[in-house]
Amino acid sequence: MIRIRQIKIPIEDYKQKNIKKYICKKIKCTEEDINKIKIIKQSLDARKKTNIFYILEVDITCKNQQTILKKNINNNDVFKSPEEKYKYPIKGNKELKNRPIIIGSGPAGLFCAYLLAELGYQPIIIERGEKVEDRIKTVEEFWETGKLNLNSNVQFGEGGAGTFSDGKLNTMTHDKEFRQKKVFETFIENGANSDILSIYNPHIGTDVLRKVIKNIRNKIINLGGSFLFNSCLTNININNNKITSIEINHSQIIDTNILVLALGHSARDTFEMLINKGINIQAKPFAVGIRIQHPQKEINKSQFGEKYEILPPASYKLTYQSSTKRGVYSFCMCPGGYVVNASSEMGRIAINGMSNYKRNSENANSAIVVTIGPQDYGINPLDGMNYQRQLEERAYEIGNGKIPIQLLKDFMNNKKTDKIGKVSPIFKGKYHLSNLNTILPEYISNSIKEAIPNFSKKIKCFDMDDAILAGIESRTSSPIRIPRNEEYESNIKGIYPCGEGSGYSGGITTSAIDGIKVAEQIIKTYNNNL
Repeated sequence: MIRIRQIKIPIEDYKQKNIKKYICKKIKCTEEDINKIKIIKQSLDARKKTNIFYILEVDITCKNQQTILKKNINNNDVFKSPEEKYKYPIKGNKELKNRPIIIGSGPAGLFCAYLLAELGYQPIIIERGEKVEDRIKTVEEFWETGKLNLNSNVQFGEGGAGTFSDGKLNTMTHDKEFRQKKVFETFIENGANSDILSIYNPHIGTDVLRKVIKNIRNKIINLGGSFLFNSCLTNININNNKITSIEINHSQIIDTNILVLALGHSARDTFEMLINKGINIQAKPFAVGIRIQHPQKEINKSQFGEKYEILPPASYKLTYQSSTKRGVYSFCMCPGGYVVNASSEMGRIAINGMSNYKRNSENANSAIVVTIGPQDYGINPLDGMNYQRQLEERAYEIGNGKIPIQLLKDFMNNKKTDKIGKVSPIFKGKYHLSNLNTILPEYISNSIKEAIPNFSKKIKCFDMDDAILAGIESRTSSPIRIPRNEEYESNIKGIYPCGEGSGYSGGITTSAIDGIKVAEQIIKTYNNNL
């Protein structure tokens, strides 16, 4: 095959699938020379609204391959397609006395389990929440009635917090070992759209992701793995600085010498237990703020100009440094999405954004968050977690137990909103007209207010008076990190911190990759001759 980069195609021609002629022009061949085309990468260049085009990287099979390569010998965009394949690790020699146990079935836990299961290690996955099909019903009941299940909600349950998100798969990770490709191919094998391998800023969508997660679970079971749902880690037993067993639901004891902690960023009770058991935990910086909703049509117009109607829903990424040197940025932008009540504790409100695969709701939403650190909340390991709780309690109080919302013009003027404007609110969960200034510390609200006019220079509608704000966005990342050594173990032998909750990733793809890295280390160390 031949790899060809930087193929520029006007959006009208791309929509009509007139790709071949642009490839031929690039490599100086005829359309009859090309047998098959596989898109490797696809991005959209909309820097000039009057000249928007797609940029493709493709692999082709063709007649006279050597002739074409020779003809393009001085073209750096044309070369023989490289081999890009994930390679499984070689098993170690150390005896594995018990089945490895993974706490949490979010992306980190699932992909750690998937790789271990593929190589015959028969992992046991412990999940405090429900399996995904039951979890969906529980969450929808919560959004409708406010009845919260403390162990199965938007944060906890099969699939992790990403199950109720946009299903974004973008990552900045440099992927020489092709772990990301392994993740994407696993998603596709289990029901995701194949375009995630090629498109820029790929996403699965919360509706599709739920089906994919169920299929991944069944594949792990078929490979010898086991799942224990509605099962919360309540204690760990340690002897001579080594893990020996765990306790589930204050009753069941399971022996193990390998415990993967893929906890997620909201397992606050588990963080407290781990500290009490002598696991090293450190506070780490994170970000908090609000979510903002605009009409998706206005975002599309701003990003794409007159041709927005023939393009997919537009996204954006915004950054700003405040006068006090705090970073302010957009986070988890959801085109055509929903703002959801993502609470996991009584008397506290936390929110998130999610989108279905088609991204077809009328509003775009994104978190606008401000960086904070130990200087804001304290130096003790769980001070950041307690800071989150304080803000969430305040949001619950101001919102009267519902999501507190406010129009942007009222937020800027520190005035409680008493009626909705031209933007129709789109939420999963009930909301209450409020004043978000009474929830946020001044250094956060002032930073956001300073950033909004700057963001409106890049997105024309961003500072519209009737844009809807909601709070509080407090779970952008884990407030703690569990240090690990070069073998991925904590200070306790056999305990492997993993994923976002342990402070080593952020988002679905990086968490899945971290799960694979931990599984690789276990495989390289132990042999599974059980």
